[in-house]
Amino acid sequence: MDGEDRAPGVHCLVTGATGYIGGRLVPELLEAGHRVRCLARTPEKLRDYPWAGEAEVVRGDVTDAESVRSSLRGIDVAYYLVHALGSGPDFEETDRRAARVFAEQARAVGVRRIVYLGGLTPEDVPVDRLSPHLRSRAEVGDVFLGSGVPTTALRAAVIIGSGSASFEMLRYLTERLPVMLTPSWVSTRIQPVAVRDVLRYLVGSAHMPEDVNRTFDIGGPDVVTYRDMMQEYARVAGLPHRLIVPVPMLTPRLSSHWIGLVTPVPRAIARPLAESLRYEVVCREHDIDRYVPDGPGRPFSFREALSLALQRVREAKVTTRWSSASVPGVPSDPLPTDPDWAGGSLYTDVREREVDASPEALWRVVEGIGGDHGWYSFPLAWAVRGWLDRLFGGVGLRRGRRDAERLRVGDSLDFWRVEEIEPGRLLRLRAEMRLPGLAWLELYVERDGNGRARYRQRALFHPHGLLGHAYWWSISPFHALLFGGMARNIALAAAKGTTPAELRPAPR
Repeated sequence: MDGEDRAPGVHCLVTGATGYIGGRLVPELLEAGHRVRCLARTPEKLRDYPWAGEAEVVRGDVTDAESVRSSLRGIDVAYYLVHALGSGPDFEETDRRAARVFAEQARAVGVRRIVYLGGLTPEDVPVDRLSPHLRSRAEVGDVFLGSGVPTTALRAAVIIGSGSASFEMLRYLTERLPVMLTPSWVSTRIQPVAVRDVLRYLVGSAHMPEDVNRTFDIGGPDVVTYRDMMQEYARVAGLPHRLIVPVPMLTPRLSSHWIGLVTPVPRAIARPLAESLRYEVVCREHDIDRYVPDGPGRPFSFREALSLALQRVREAKVTTRWSSASVPGVPSDPLPTDPDWAGGSLYTDVREREVDASPEALWRVVEGIGGDHGWYSFPLAWAVRGWLDRLFGGVGLRRGRRDAERLRVGDSLDFWRVEEIEPGRLLRLRAEMRLPGLAWLELYVERDGNGRARYRQRALFHPHGLLGHAYWWSISPFHALLFGGMARNIALAAAKGTTPAELRPAPR
């Protein structure tokens, strides 16, 4: 990765390749000369990644012994980068069961090493008194260390990189709140680490000696408080000094609501992050340097990590985001077969328009939808829907886009997820907002006999129970305003070659 002499490549399995770290680790392993196989519940989500053609992708789930065993055959080093954070009250049991399945199958097929990325835990707090999030991470590490398969268990505190949940939380809190009433955890000491260093340690762990079976604390050179982190972010971003006032009565539960309202991070993820910040997490050793030498200028300082992350954000070069993986608690059902679907009611709203532009121009508008570009109709209505979603624990509109111009299957897009994309023809989005049912939005670009563009838009809703039916009919009167205006303004933007910010949607 840094130009050093490379050891011979090994065969690696990466779990969690659709997630934030996993999606960045795969190309690093490939660049280091390793062969890579990815285990994914939905392999289709990986098909548009730049490295997709260089890695093998197999379908499976870490809780299913047979699919795990099959995916591990012939593997030298297995990277375990999945967890059930925020998936429900039983997420610790799910993590425990998945780790045991993975460890048992790895030992059975002769995997040479397991590499696990967990959380840094405080030295003076008993495991049973840790937050559920940190406790589960520690327990998973213990399962692997006692599995009989040599294990490298890396333990990191706050990971700083463009698109990481910790960075997004820090970024939005600092940018949006020049004056902050904060929980007492803003004074807790933390040792953050740059995502580039995390990836370097992960890749380097593939060649550890066979007799190494232990945890390694990984962190940057700086030990700071969360208050320090916010003030440093303000300086790096060119913002005025922030006024930060700690308020002891702000509990982790209250903090998670507050974080959920201000940042794109939903409450299901914000709460465990806030709970973890109560503890002082500082590295007790840096033994990883014996096996993965740091070299000059490494690890990155906190300021350098911030600057690199901000540069990536400003250049729209964020390769993966915390929202790369599906958000816990939202539907993941595939689009029902249509029109012969036998699964119950399926409501639709279809809009079509002739477009005075080429199909290529129309597709550029379609693929650029959402994020800073907006949704082309009645911005206040979309904003209100986003606020309501956040109020009920949903993801809201603040997730934005990973890339300002290009989309790929699996990308989060405000409160939608890209379920299918056929370049130049179809963009299908699945709703991840809180709904009494399942919803999709399809945007089609078609070509008439004269080579001109035709735009077709279809909203679909599969209601759950009476509440779902009531929901659809209660919003039906607004469809002409929202969906009709959206179709009209997308067509207008394509014809004029403009962006939604330059349009003034006119409801009809």
